[in-house]
Amino acid sequence: MFSYYLKLGLLSIRRNPLMSALMIAAIAVGIGACMSILTVNYAMSGNPIPQKSEQLFYVQLDSWDPNSPNDDGSFDPPDQMTYTDATALMKADKAYRQIASFKGSLVLEPQGDDERPFSVLSRNTWADFFPMFDLQFLHGSGWDDAADYNIERVVVLSKETNERVFGGENSVGRSVRLVGMDFQVVGVLDEFHPAPKFYDVTNGAFNDPEDLYIPFNVGIEYEMPRAGNTNCWKSIDGDGFEAFLRSECAFIQFWAELIDETEKQEYMDFLNAYAEQQKLLGRFPRPLNNRLNNVMEWMEEEEVVDEDARVMLGLSLLFLLVCLLNTIGLLLAKFLGKSQDISLRRALGASRATLFVQHLIESGLIGLGGGILGLGLAWLGLRGIEVLFGEYVENLVGMDWVMVLTAIGLAILSALLAGLYPTWRACNITPAEQLKIQ
Repeated sequence: MFSYYLKLGLLSIRRNPLMSALMIAAIAVGIGACMSILTVNYAMSGNPIPQKSEQLFYVQLDSWDPNSPNDDGSFDPPDQMTYTDATALMKADKAYRQIASFKGSLVLEPQGDDERPFSVLSRNTWADFFPMFDLQFLHGSGWDDAADYNIERVVVLSKETNERVFGGENSVGRSVRLVGMDFQVVGVLDEFHPAPKFYDVTNGAFNDPEDLYIPFNVGIEYEMPRAGNTNCWKSIDGDGFEAFLRSECAFIQFWAELIDETEKQEYMDFLNAYAEQQKLLGRFPRPLNNRLNNVMEWMEEEEVVDEDARVMLGLSLLFLLVCLLNTIGLLLAKFLGKSQDISLRRALGASRATLFVQHLIESGLIGLGGGILGLGLAWLGLRGIEVLFGEYVENLVGMDWVMVLTAIGLAILSALLAGLYPTWRACNITPAEQLKIQ
């Protein structure tokens, strides 16, 4: 019976192609606009590491100025950590895994005589960075703990950097020259483009990952240039890099991997005890307010999904509603125009329920057509967003199968909802009146 109703629906659409095209176009325009914005919001609010996001916690220590609220007027702890605190937490080693990291900017000098040096972004971090965040390797692996503490000049390259410098070959064991020093390649990452870039939202939640990764202590030992945000609430006491490291300047992101709730509570107790110890030394002048947020909690805390994006999503849904109102009017005109056919079928014994299902299936077919056409319009809309905002949204404008199926499903559901009232009106026509007119 369903296939018979499909056939009737297709015949009805073909009998009135202009009106059917208008309805399909109305739904397609609404779906295109809505899905363009919904796709961006979906990418912005997605879980970048679902397999362990509830075990990874961003660590905040409230060491800030007691008299200086944040921009929003709150006294939340700073987003980043000082070198003093980060190294103390790393030395304590109280978590299953933990890493401190910061963003750097270096100059890479290719080995070829014809190749010019170029700038790269680096991530200065610890060996646990790679297993903690489940990074996959094309060649080699990350460095070991000994490289961290022995300040070994080793490097892990991104896939893109390896292709640019070594043509995509296995470069493990070879060397690259960074800021005038040779670094041995120990690993080459596979594709790694988390969206959002959860491990460092402070320096751009949707920026590309870094081009290469080097040990944290190497970046400190050789005073390598930093490229991330640095915030200080006290003047630096003294000159030079050592004075900066001793200062109350926060520039380091700190993550801890904690397997269960017990480990989380124990780690929080450790953080509070550390803060109390620092208070005795004249630091941490605020009341205790240390925090542990898992990945998704941290994304929400940092408002990774911009308020403007939410507003745009609301407007796009309202636009879809307007398109559906137009579709309702067109469906009503079409179904009422078939009143004589409907009355004849009622007189021959067809029930209201049968006719209701038949016309809803026709509405669903119109929605399916609108969804398919809407996917094309959504793709054009995403390309327009990419052109308008450039590299900032590069990782946000791709539609996966979830979004494709969502677009089709939303279009069919919208058409079915739009068809409810016109179908109800058409099926409640009194057959005797229409047949008398005939």
